[in-house]
Amino acid sequence: MHIQAATAVDLDELAELFGAYLCFYEVGKPQPQVRDFLAARLRNRDSIILLARDKQGVAQGFVQLYAFFSSLALQPAWLLSDLYVSEQVRRQGVGEALMNAARAHAEATGACGLQLETAKSNLPGQALYERLGYVRDEVFYTYWLALK
Repeated sequence: MHIQAATAVDLDELAELFGAYLCFYEVGKPQPQVRDFLAARLRNRDSIILLARDKQGVAQGFVQLYAFFSSLALQPAWLLSDLYVSEQVRRQGVGEALMNAARAHAEATGACGLQLETAKSNLPGQALYERLGYVRDEVFYTYWLALK
């Protein structure tokens, strides 16, 4: 398996994976809209998308990171916004490899930590995160204000 930062060359395969990710969360979007969203992220460099490929070069999954600052730590940090592995290759170490690549990227950029959210129903994901050292926040609640 090979993991590297996605570029415009990867856009079509990445959009296909991202579309499947959105369907997993039951928020499917038209493929052109997905592609445009990802193209903007890559063009504007406002996120880092790490793409996992198998030995044959087939895209298997991705993780998307957004930079932010921890006001309490007074240091940069990363939001692990999205993680997806194709159904046919789940439980083969792809998700763990992507999580480790995200950690390596965060460490290389001097971040104080990685933050993520996951669905309460995503028990396999929670098990992976906790096995990798992530600690569930029992102190803070997350709130969302929808503007559209």
